[in-house]
Amino acid sequence: MDTKVKLRAPLPVDGVAVNQLVERCTPLDTNSLYCNLLQCSHFASTSVAAFFNGELVGFISGYCMPERADTLFIWQVAVDESVRGTGLAGKMIASLLDRESCKAIDYIETTITEENQASWGLFEGVARRLSVELKRSIMFDKAAHLNNEHASELLVKIGPFSIPLPTRK
Repeated sequence: MDTKVKLRAPLPVDGVAVNQLVERCTPLDTNSLYCNLLQCSHFASTSVAAFFNGELVGFISGYCMPERADTLFIWQVAVDESVRGTGLAGKMIASLLDRESCKAIDYIETTITEENQASWGLFEGVARRLSVELKRSIMFDKAAHLNNEHASELLVKIGPFSIPLPTRK
């Protein structure tokens, strides 16, 4: 399967497929179609779409932090059930770090709920492969920020990438 997956920056025409993919990927929070269209246009240089046999099977939305241009915040990782366990999410992150638009990135940040073991495995694996530290702290507390309607979101910070990354040759 690996050789048939195509990774590229998303296009606005991918917005509907991204919206449908995220809806299929529970427990991800769904966004409006308009939000996904913005991710596929305004944030295309820091997002990645994965296609298998012409179908969208993976999507990562991310953006550079406005006050910290050296930090890529990964908003959401969606991988279709048909390709889970193949390492696709890690390959999508590596492809982002290899882009010209991400050459100045020294940190990756994301948020993960404590019980989301798939995401912990992904980001711990990224930190391990890049030989960098992973730190965690509470970003959005269940009671203080989320009205007790959602589990606390832990901030995950990976980096710094003080040595040249293998993908940045």
